Order: sequence, then C-alpha cells, then structure tokens
Amino acid sequence: MALIEAFRPRQWTKNVLLFVGVVFAVRLLDVPSLVASLIAFLVFCAVSSAVYLMNDLLDSEADRQHPRKRSRPIASGRLSPATATIAAAVLAIGGLGVAAAVRLEFGAIVAAYLILNGAYNLGLKRVLLIDLFTLAAFYVLRAVAGAVAIAVPISPWLYLCTILAALFLGLAKRRHELILLGESAADHRLILREYNAPLLEQMITIVTASLIMAYSLYTFSADNLPDDHTMMLTIPIVVFGIFRYLFLVHRRDAGGSPEDLLLGDRPLTLTVVSLAVVSVAVLYLHRMPG
Repeated sequence: MALIEAFRPRQWTKNVLLFVGVVFAVRLLDVPSLVASLIAFLVFCAVSSAVYLMNDLLDSEADRQHPRKRSRPIASGRLSPATATIAAAVLAIGGLGVAAAVRLEFGAIVAAYLILNGAYNLGLKRVLLIDLFTLAAFYVLRAVAGAVAIAVPISPWLYLCTILAALFLGLAKRRHELILLGESAADHRLILREYNAPLLEQMITIVTASLIMAYSLYTFSADNLPDDHTMMLTIPIVVFGIFRYLFLVHRRDAGGSPEDLLLGDRPLTLTVVSLAVVSVAVLYLHRMPG
C-alpha cells in the first residue's frame, strides 16, 4: 500500500491532457486513435509515477520539514529507498518501451519528459523562474505527447494556453508553500528564498489575464474549430474556473496540490466537467448530418 501511495495516483489527473489531441482532432469516435490515446495515458501514468518516486527519494530530507509531505511513504520510512528505486526503474523502462512501440516520436517525447525531470531535480529547480517554466514544460509535453501518439497536429493556441495554465498553477503552488511554511520555506525548497508573496501575486495576475485572453483568441482563431465560433461558449466556463481557483488560493489557503482541488472542490470539479462536455458538444455535434 505504501508503494501504491508513492505512485501518487491522484496526480494522474494531469495526464488527462493526453486526450486533448484525440478530442480536438475530432477523433474521439475513431477506435484506433482512442486506443492509442488510452495507451499513451497509461504510459504517462507509469513514467510520471517513476518520476514521483525519484523525486521523493531525492527530497526525502526536505519533505520531512514539510507539515504534509513528511507523511509521504519514503519520508516517513514506510517505504524503503531500495524498493522505491527498483519500482521507479521498472516503471520508467517499461513505460519508455511501450511508448516507443506505439510510435517512435511518442517514445522520444517520453524520453524527453524523463530527461527534463532529471535535469529539474539535479539543478533546474534551484534556478529562479526556470523552475516555474520547467514545471510548465511538463504539462506541455503531455499535450504534445497526446497529439504525437495519434499523429495529429494541434493548434499552437492550445499549446500557449497549456503553458499559461501550467504557469498559473505553478505560481499558485509556490505562493501556497511560502504562506504555509513561513520563515522555514527555504528549508523545504531552496528556491523559495528567491520569491515572496507580492512578487508571486503580481505574476499570477499577469498570467491570469494572459491565459483568459489567449483562450478567448483561441476559440475564435483556431483552424480546427467550428466556423460559427460556438467554441466561445466555453469562455465563461474557463473564466469561472480560474476565478474559483483564485478564490480557493486566496481565501482557503489552497493551491499546494492542484489535483486535490480538482478532485476535492465540487464547484471546480463541475466546472472542468462542464468544460469537457461543452467542448465535445461544440466540436462533434456541428459535424453531424442535418
């Protein structure tokens, strides 16, 4: 059970980004494409869990300084480092092998994801701003991987929205850590010494405005969307979701774990589900005869 907990299955929600390609390429009803997307999703669940295991191995001492992370299996001593290392190796090698079997290009992206995670742990996470952009890159790689797995192009607008949304989540997480840990924040994560709450709030404001503008332009400008601009119906849903997240960050001191908010806050969960339902309806219903 400790090993399964260390896989962080709740964080697999991030890998839903791999379905963006099959949905927005209007191939959701194409069985081969859907199967390839499902396999790609499972591959990223495996390799991301390998990364989480390695992160916990490397950060076990720092995690013991964190009021919540100290209960993680490795930091608490419930999972031995040897078991975690073997499991991480099996998941990473197995996931990489399956990815290459799906498509060599997909395998290359999975390899890039693993290499970038290694670089992040070995030094990038201690470089001001680069740490945030590296975290955002992990989300973008997921979106790219989903498209590459089924060999379809995705609008550059969607990639832009992905990186802005990832920066939004990353900045909110850094703010949460600073406020939660106070003066001991740098003991848990050294890079937090370079940030402060006002700076992060300014960045969040800029990224929030940019994200709303970029997504709005996407609904009007992307080539693969309906010509009648009905995708604009999703703009209020996206704005509501962003505002709800900001409310949780500023009034509920949340933001440290996006997946917990997504799964634990009912209005936010309903917002994401509504966005998915309306997007699929707009993309697919207008193509039906009559």
